[in-house]
Amino acid sequence: MQVFSTFESNAFLEIAITQLEKRGIRKENIYAIPLDNRTEGRQILDSTHHSDGTSFSDIGMALATAFSVIGASIGFKLALGPIYCGLIGAFIGFVLGMAIRLFTETVLKKKKRVLKGKHSEVILIIDCEDTQADLVENILWNHFALGVASIK
Repeated sequence: MQVFSTFESNAFLEIAITQLEKRGIRKENIYAIPLDNRTEGRQILDSTHHSDGTSFSDIGMALATAFSVIGASIGFKLALGPIYCGLIGAFIGFVLGMAIRLFTETVLKKKKRVLKGKHSEVILIIDCEDTQADLVENILWNHFALGVASIK
């Protein structure tokens, strides 16, 4: 039987391997494979098939609403009228909000723009007997494996 698990590269991985060796799993039956993580930069704009959960239009929509209300209110006193002033205010608010979001994503969060959550860095493959599978899985879970699967 083979047991697969993923770990972050830390001391818990080493402790889990040591525990497995103490419980009778031979060193030749334990395979630790490091993964190559993404080194290229993340895309700022989302595509149709992939989204990273950040939106560029949220601040723009809020500012467009606020500026359109202000523009329409001021428009009653101007020659253009409230409708045109409200539309102009909405456009200016939306563009300003998009510029603010673009600035924060490209300049302020440039170094923080990484994949969210925990990332698997090592795949651990253990060849063991069927009777040892539950023991191996328990050891892996107790040492903070990110995921565990077994195949007969």
